[in-house]
Amino acid sequence: MRVKILSAVLVFTVVFPNLPAIAEDIRHTQRLLSSKQCPNCELTGVGLVLANLQGANLEGANLSGANLSRANLSGANLSGANLAGTSLFGANLSGANLSGANLAGTDLRSAYLTGANLTNVDLKNAFLLGVVGMPSNTGEAEDFYRLGIAEAKAGHYKDAVRYYGQAISMKSDLAAAYFARSMALADLGNLDAALRDAEKSRDIFVSKGSKEGEELSQYLLEIIDLRLNPPKPEKPNQFVHAIGSLLPSLLRLAF
Repeated sequence: MRVKILSAVLVFTVVFPNLPAIAEDIRHTQRLLSSKQCPNCELTGVGLVLANLQGANLEGANLSGANLSRANLSGANLSGANLAGTSLFGANLSGANLSGANLAGTDLRSAYLTGANLTNVDLKNAFLLGVVGMPSNTGEAEDFYRLGIAEAKAGHYKDAVRYYGQAISMKSDLAAAYFARSMALADLGNLDAALRDAEKSRDIFVSKGSKEGEELSQYLLEIIDLRLNPPKPEKPNQFVHAIGSLLPSLLRLAF
């Protein structure tokens, strides 16, 4: 089942003023570290940075607000776990079972998700910048398009190109993805490929009757062509500025 992915830009904080604070149960933490068997454990706010939890059973555990940055959770069972607001920055979740887990507001930046099971997960407002190995069957074309925009805004153009490519593979007529990939390729200096994508986006926008998309694609084509065939000494800063001026159009073009 595909889920919607919404990449957060601002810090997501949820405050429950009328509920008592819940702290980790130290016995549960000790059990986890000694046996790696801690289903349904109370581990709220636990600090396990760099912990080796490979293959651990944390099914249904409450890990909300925990710090698992750079922890090894490869092959771990986190199905049904509460990971809301948890830091999994740089964590290894390769092959982990996250089916049914709550990942709302979870920090998954630079985490490794190759082979992870993300069936029926809640990724609302999760931080996904730099995620490695996001399963292609998680989300829709527009979701990977958004991820690409987030990576591009952070200057991670290679990652942006990869996400735009995933979006295109899922929806070959998503003109905005070609348009955005053209911009990222241009920023990487691959102007020939950028030109082809800009032409493709223009053609699709024309076929769909999008005048704005057609005009913006034509403008992008002209910018790239000027860089390929400069009439006078190149001014890279002006080229970068011209490409950057198109950024605000990205989300509007697709939605």
